[in-house]
Amino acid sequence: MKDVKRAISAGVPGKVVRDVVNRWRFGPDAPQSDELIWIRPLHVTDFYRADPANGAPRFRRRHSGMVASGDWDMSRKPLTSQIKLDSIRDHFERGVPWHQTDIFSWMLKRLDKEGVVDGFSSREELIARYEGLDRIYDEAKRTGALRPHGSVNQTRREHGGILVHIARDGTPLRDGGGMHRFAIAYILGLEKIPAQLGVIHADAVHAGLMQDLRTPPGGTATTA
Repeated sequence: MKDVKRAISAGVPGKVVRDVVNRWRFGPDAPQSDELIWIRPLHVTDFYRADPANGAPRFRRRHSGMVASGDWDMSRKPLTSQIKLDSIRDHFERGVPWHQTDIFSWMLKRLDKEGVVDGFSSREELIARYEGLDRIYDEAKRTGALRPHGSVNQTRREHGGILVHIARDGTPLRDGGGMHRFAIAYILGLEKIPAQLGVIHADAVHAGLMQDLRTPPGGTATTA
């Protein structure tokens, strides 16, 4: 029952229907919901900026695998300064302890106000989370790679991974979860990292750009 509730919360029934429709529209190489793709973190320069009044809907993980036309992918904001990215730089590049970073202070304030933040309900759980990030960083630095989120956490495909939408020219746009892992990959300058496919522009699908997105570092494209 717990797994069923989790699947419903993740929008799996709708995603299954979307996969069938995508395959009918675009053939056997059609994008899939929650699909594992590979992106170059240093090529990510923008966040997707939701602006529903101007044709840029607010996308969530439940929209993963959606193929959308229009100019939504032109709505962006620069990936210049972001509290998680800045705090991870402070910690790993400048040696600032986690409890002195802006992100930790911000999370504690939210925890005091809301009782639960990102699934954590105590300071101790937050500390454990950031100690876990230290281990992820150490492994990524040692191996030069991030492991797919799905292989570590046994999720549906890459659900819960670094979420990116794909613009018409194949440019990945950051949005939603996975920012800590993305920031680690970004500051380490990793070549390619695993990500969860969000929404992809129809022009990118028609241009066959899924093939490159399915190609891991140093490898060949995987099948859908």
